[in-house]
Amino acid sequence: MRGLYTQILGRRSAGYARLAAVVLLFIVMVARLIDPLPLETLRLKTFDFYARMFPRAQSAQPIAIVDLDEESLARHGQWPWPRTLVSDLLLGLRDSGAVAVAFDIVFAEPDRLSPGLYASTFPRIDPGLRSALQELPSNDSILAETMKKFPTVLGQSGYYRELIRPDSTPLKTIPIAFLGDDPTRFLIEFPDVVRNIATLESAAAGIGMFTLLPEQDGIVRRVPALMRYGDVLMPSLSVELLRVVTGGAPLVVRTDSAGINSLSIAKLRIPTDGNGRIWVHYAKHDPSLYISAKNVLDRTVPTKKLAGKLILIGTSATGLFDIKATPLDSAMPGVEVHAQLLQTMLTGDFLVRPNYALGAELFLTAMLSIIMIVLVPIIGAKMAFGLGAGLAITTFATSVYLYAQEGLLLSPSYPLLSSLMIYSVLVFHNYISEETERRYVRSAFGQYLSPDLVEQLAQDPQKLILGGQVREMTVFFSDVRGFTTISESYKADPAGLTRLMNRILTPITHDILSQRGTIDKYIGDAVMAFWNAPIDDAEHAENACRAALSALESVEKLNLEREQEAAVFSQPFLPLRIGIGINSGNCLVGNLGSDMRFDYSVMGDTVNVASRLEGLTKLYGVAVVIGARTRTLCAADLAFMEIDFIKVKGKTEPERIYALLGAESLARDQMFQDLAKATEGFLVAFRNRQWDEAEALLTRAKSLSSPHELASFFELYAGRISELRQSPPPEDWDGSIVSLEK
Repeated sequence: MRGLYTQILGRRSAGYARLAAVVLLFIVMVARLIDPLPLETLRLKTFDFYARMFPRAQSAQPIAIVDLDEESLARHGQWPWPRTLVSDLLLGLRDSGAVAVAFDIVFAEPDRLSPGLYASTFPRIDPGLRSALQELPSNDSILAETMKKFPTVLGQSGYYRELIRPDSTPLKTIPIAFLGDDPTRFLIEFPDVVRNIATLESAAAGIGMFTLLPEQDGIVRRVPALMRYGDVLMPSLSVELLRVVTGGAPLVVRTDSAGINSLSIAKLRIPTDGNGRIWVHYAKHDPSLYISAKNVLDRTVPTKKLAGKLILIGTSATGLFDIKATPLDSAMPGVEVHAQLLQTMLTGDFLVRPNYALGAELFLTAMLSIIMIVLVPIIGAKMAFGLGAGLAITTFATSVYLYAQEGLLLSPSYPLLSSLMIYSVLVFHNYISEETERRYVRSAFGQYLSPDLVEQLAQDPQKLILGGQVREMTVFFSDVRGFTTISESYKADPAGLTRLMNRILTPITHDILSQRGTIDKYIGDAVMAFWNAPIDDAEHAENACRAALSALESVEKLNLEREQEAAVFSQPFLPLRIGIGINSGNCLVGNLGSDMRFDYSVMGDTVNVASRLEGLTKLYGVAVVIGARTRTLCAADLAFMEIDFIKVKGKTEPERIYALLGAESLARDQMFQDLAKATEGFLVAFRNRQWDEAEALLTRAKSLSSPHELASFFELYAGRISELRQSPPPEDWDGSIVSLEK
């Protein structure tokens, strides 16, 4: 039954599961191409995990941050400071040997503390004083003059809408060379830019964008190396600072069909993503980078901390709102992000998500999914779990290795998530199939096997024989003696006969199942059962014998109940008797029958002999007759007694047959031992044609047999001896008897 189920339904169901998995694979591939926000967030969180596992190592790079910290604001007043104070800050840096400076600050308006502007705020001031103040140089011009003496990069910021500005001075541009396609369409574009005043812009060595664009979750992972406002391309603050200190050479932008892939400054090539953004390889927060602005103004900073350094001026003051979240820190001053980007570029310790990353992840998704689709339906649950775990660990470990050793950002998250979804679909299908199979097994074998054996089959259907298989088994036949006579007494009550048959077959069935037997079929009043299939049973012969003894006890209990019932209702009582034949040997077991109807059954010569032995119980007047192989296999010391050396109908070779008279307690009884010994001696004398001795031993054995109702057995042999005295057997007689019983 299970063989047909597996071959037809199992294959078809696996095909449906694979089809569903293929459809799901198509969906997840399309979803990855669309790349909705949850998928992007999952990918970025994976990279954050790597960043925390493998932060960039701290290195002695010539970078320092001059911090407009809370102490500096407390000393010199709230921001904005007078530009003259900013000029003093630059002079202090220059005098300490700093190489260049970049402002993470925009000077978008003239300094209101410049003498001329300050005088205009007082309408009643003395005209002479106003004229004198207006003739003094502005604070902006003083700062501009300082900037001309010291390489300075001003910062500016992209703005989300167009601004109305009083002048239309063109943005300062830098030389940029393109290798490949025009990168303009790939760059991040701003509607407008918050600029510095023209006086300062004209004096600056460079102008860079300090705009940081967090991802959707608010974390800054990438900084645009190049941005666009209209037709003007603008470098980031760190990139422009690096360009200025390397001689102001043109930037070289390389693009391909997938977008921008790198940016070059002098001999330094900086990998970017397709939109020209640089992945910042963050190190842990380094307080030693920070120098308080007040200390620079006070000239109390050791020269070695500033000499030869690239300086970034920014703020960590909370009130100036320049705090960013990064993969390593929930709150980091924005100026340090620029400093970390500058360190990344100087060390060459880049993180790269190449333009082929999408294709690589799609290929990995397809490969892992196809492996699952092919193998999961045909391997067991444990192997499927091991396969899935092995592939997941290998994929994750490879991704981690590429990040840690090569700086490659190839996310395993979506390939693993997709293959997990497909794995789940297939495993769920396997689970449903196995549950269906278990229900099928329970339904198919529940009426034939004990509940324990059915559950074993349900939990491990592989124990169920598929098709037909030859194996050694023990076969059991039982039949009700005198059933015709009994049935005739129920002519007027067919329902009563049915109830009677249920009453006798039910306990016999329980006795067989309790001894791990399998019910093959019911044939009227007869029961056919077998052992050692579909569940292996090393003690199949012994279990069959014990089932026979239990069945005899059950029939006796039933007879007592029926006798009491007959007395109550003043009805005649006919006791029930059963005969049982048991034989062991090789049989063909499995799903036997036709394409239209089949049963899990057993067939073979062993079965035929077992049926013949059941018929012989009437001849010998015993309840249970077993074959020689059963007696050999039964290790238990039950009460066996040899009764003949016979050729059953249909067999050419004789074999010894035995009566099973009881369990171990009877086998240990001295009277039974004497009976068995006397019977054995009698049979030896009989087969040796020693008729007088055989008759004497027969008489001896008969005198010991009163508890066992063996009268028919002894009468049979007494008749045989009488016949053989008159018609002696041939000289080559082996002592066997040919049975004509079916």
